[in-house]
Amino acid sequence: MKDSSKPTDNAKVEKTNYPLKTYLTFIIPSLIGLFLFMAPLSYQGSYTIPVAILAKSLQAALANSIVPIITLVIAFMAIATILYKLIQPAFIKNNAFLHTLMTPSLIWFVVRVLGGIAAVMAFYHVGPEMVWEENTGGMVLNGLLPTLFCVFIFAGMLLPLLLNFGLLELFGTLLSKVMRPIFNLPGRSAIDCMASWLGDGSVGILLTSKQYEDKFYTQREAAIVGTTFSAVSITFSLVVIAQVNLEHLFIPFYGAVCLAGLVAAIILPRIPPLRWKKDTFIDGSVPDMKADDLPEGHTNFSWGMHLALTKADNVGDFHKVLIEGVKNAVDMVFGVLPVVMALGTGALIIAEHSSLFEILGQPFIPYLKLLGLPEAVEASQTIVVGFADMFIPAILAAPIHSDMTRFVIAAMSVTQLIYMSEVGALLLGSKIPVTLLELFVIFILRTLITLPVIVGVAHLIF
Repeated sequence: MKDSSKPTDNAKVEKTNYPLKTYLTFIIPSLIGLFLFMAPLSYQGSYTIPVAILAKSLQAALANSIVPIITLVIAFMAIATILYKLIQPAFIKNNAFLHTLMTPSLIWFVVRVLGGIAAVMAFYHVGPEMVWEENTGGMVLNGLLPTLFCVFIFAGMLLPLLLNFGLLELFGTLLSKVMRPIFNLPGRSAIDCMASWLGDGSVGILLTSKQYEDKFYTQREAAIVGTTFSAVSITFSLVVIAQVNLEHLFIPFYGAVCLAGLVAAIILPRIPPLRWKKDTFIDGSVPDMKADDLPEGHTNFSWGMHLALTKADNVGDFHKVLIEGVKNAVDMVFGVLPVVMALGTGALIIAEHSSLFEILGQPFIPYLKLLGLPEAVEASQTIVVGFADMFIPAILAAPIHSDMTRFVIAAMSVTQLIYMSEVGALLLGSKIPVTLLELFVIFILRTLITLPVIVGVAHLIF
């Protein structure tokens, strides 16, 4: 499909007079969307966004029922996918959405089945203990998935408020002059970053994936936004710094995280593997290179409003918007949760029951010593293990005596960003074009780039 929101050239575009209804269609849902996804509210002693509060409220309401429900969902998807390959009933085959949901590629078929097996083993505590113990499959099923399940339901249902009524068209035009020169990205990518920063990285990935599927991002842009801007929320950063007993340093800690993340966001898109990604849409079509050009007679704001109101004017039936929200939620809950269960469990098993990550951390010892970090050998053991789960480095850092080293490890674990127990698995389970090997390379590059920045800040503090 052609993206009608982008000008084909910079010729003069006549300004259109829209009725009040169109303005209200743009303004009201967009303001509600901004509030739900970006308004920081105090909740249970910390700041988060309304969507996350809704998710936590649902999680509390379901209480002891949520883990059995998730286990049932993941097991059902494994069995249903196998049966669909064998039987292919017409009511699913003739429904494009359900057919796509039930026909993953071979590798994702295997991952989905393994996720179902791992979920059942973790729920019933059967099979090898390394699969279901509390630091591996038990952590994913009981600790991570309940949060993701509830976030997916509300974020998926409510995302159309951000996507369908013109908000991204306005912000995309206003911020293109910032995002293009610095990050070589569309202005609308700033929304993904803000949603992640204030709320949850999984929300940012969901938003990025939907925009990629709708041809608002090229392969390169989607990969960059998904691996660079799906930042860890302020709330979770507080949890990490508390784990290493340095809560009193949260402001400089988060300042170091933001600074290091900004440096990584400037450098990573300009080097492989992100640089090698194709500038083509999901269907292989090529974007209009003049898409960010302003037509004659328009300012950034007037053109952004024109695009936003055009989008709002074409919304049509709100019932279709509701159905799209339901499909978003179903796709994430039934399609992504099995992937997170399988990949998250696998990564944590490797971290807990092998010395692989410890061995991979050895080459970092000279680098850490060069940066002047105390207890460099102990710190090296925490570096690569963050690829499995971002919280593990903070746990391993607890016995380290040096406050400076614990500070660096905590900040590093947040800026590494890509961890397989959540963000990595979500990226692989989405349509965003990245592979497991690429994610590991990006993870290592993020570590190498952000460590000097974080250590530099730490030297100023300690």
